Amino acid sequence: MSQSAGRPPSEVHVPAPGGGRLWAERAGSGSPVVLLHGAGMDSRLWDAVLPELARHHDVIRYDARGLGRSAAPERPFDDVEDLRAVLDHFGLARAALVGLSMGGETALDFALAHPDRVAALGLVGASVSGHDWPPSPETTAYAEARRRGDAAALAGLELSVWAAMGRAAPGGELIAAMVEENAARRIVSEYFLGGAPTRSAEARLGEVAAPALVVHGDRDHPEIAAIAQRLAAGIPGARGHLVPAADHYLPLRTPERLTELLLAHLA
Repeated sequence: MSQSAGRPPSEVHVPAPGGGRLWAERAGSGSPVVLLHGAGMDSRLWDAVLPELARHHDVIRYDARGLGRSAAPERPFDDVEDLRAVLDHFGLARAALVGLSMGGETALDFALAHPDRVAALGLVGASVSGHDWPPSPETTAYAEARRRGDAAALAGLELSVWAAMGRAAPGGELIAAMVEENAARRIVSEYFLGGAPTRSAEARLGEVAAPALVVHGDRDHPEIAAIAQRLAAGIPGARGHLVPAADHYLPLRTPERLTELLLAHLA
């Protein structure tokens, strides 16, 4: 990441609840924004968004437990509590949260658990806790790959289902690298995340107090489009945007458009 106005980029390792450390990076100045990536990825998801965002905001991104440069879990953990640990470590009483997929789900769960700590929400191709995903051949294949501990199969499914635009599209090589490098780690991380408290944000969308921006790509998974419609309709005052020429990895496919939307929402 190139240096931006305000605070130059700095890497830290945040103590995680119950042991281990979370890799994080902070840059820029202004109102705080925390970026959360999706399952099987890491914080490189935000490489093309962060430099411009950090020209206007104090931006923190971190690798979720067991992914990227964060330590592998050795016991059950809660990603909502990990997010709280990141905010506490940086002394942030309140911040905007921007999350993709699993990161959006974590941000929304956190906003319901700690409404006083969330200034705004950016939900990008977000999943939502409590959502009943319809059965499909791909969900069955995912479950089987996890059961077998087959990292190569899991990575192949991730790229075919969620990165449908392929390696030749913008960000394609980085997307493939993230997915392939994190596949084995993801199996371990998701095993221990399975012990986290069961939440159901989908049934509580009317309680969300933070201003919310809901964004998804026109080439994302159909169920993500359905969730985006539910979020935009159910969260009071939420604004929804459909971004063309983007699959699930929207921050790397169309970073300029996403950055534009985020800056307008967070202003």
